[in-house]
Amino acid sequence: MHKQFLAIRWGRKYGPEYLNRLYGMVARHTTPPFDFWCLTDDPVGTRPEVKCLPLPDLGCEPPKNTLGKWGKSRLWRPDLGGPTGPVLFLDLDVVVTGSMDGFFEVGSPDDVILARSPTNPFEKLGQTSIYRYPVGKLAPLREMFLADPQGIADRYRFEQRFVSRHAPGGISFWPKGWVAHYKRHCIPTFPMNYIRTPHLPKETRVVIFPGPLNPPDAIAGRYRDTVPERPPLDHIAAGFRGERREGLLSHLRHYTLPAPWVAEHWRE
Repeated sequence: MHKQFLAIRWGRKYGPEYLNRLYGMVARHTTPPFDFWCLTDDPVGTRPEVKCLPLPDLGCEPPKNTLGKWGKSRLWRPDLGGPTGPVLFLDLDVVVTGSMDGFFEVGSPDDVILARSPTNPFEKLGQTSIYRYPVGKLAPLREMFLADPQGIADRYRFEQRFVSRHAPGGISFWPKGWVAHYKRHCIPTFPMNYIRTPHLPKETRVVIFPGPLNPPDAIAGRYRDTVPERPPLDHIAAGFRGERREGLLSHLRHYTLPAPWVAEHWRE
């Protein structure tokens, strides 16, 4: 199977440095040859090894008041203007820590393979932070979505739930341990999160960062970029002083020490 990576970048939340770091990590952990494509509305500042393609039109008004990244529905188009066949999509904020070759060796080229969501253990739900699919296979999902964008977003909330439910032929998951959810698998559970640094599970090849905590936050030791970096006792004291945006228990649980290993991997 020809190794093809795919990313998407629009807006200003993630600058070109995210894309450049992603390429660097992929290149260090992938046996060549491979291609790296990106759909983007702004290729300025992108390293030359990345094959930038124009960002396709969404085809509708973006759904409102939804947590899902429905802009990723552009990936479901029949033709992306460049790659054909199986592609491995990666979110811009993932951290690659191990060999990527196996992601092109699992299953058949026609499969849709996702990371398993640990947040809903009793639901067969995939994470689209890293998933492989043949270009064009998910076109029926785009047709369904465009027929009622707001309704689909309201019903499924997250685009990954929509993919999990309606991918033609169903979905499968990466081998256990290959993909780690940073919050769920790396940060020690309360109260050990105050004395132990986040760890990298042994078999992990890719660490995903769903939600507001991104690699720079993991490096700094904060749960989101709007939370100050504090030593453990200061964070606890701030919670009892009412300097928090959530309940006291959540505030205490939502603490993390800096993770130096993220900085070691998350670089060009």
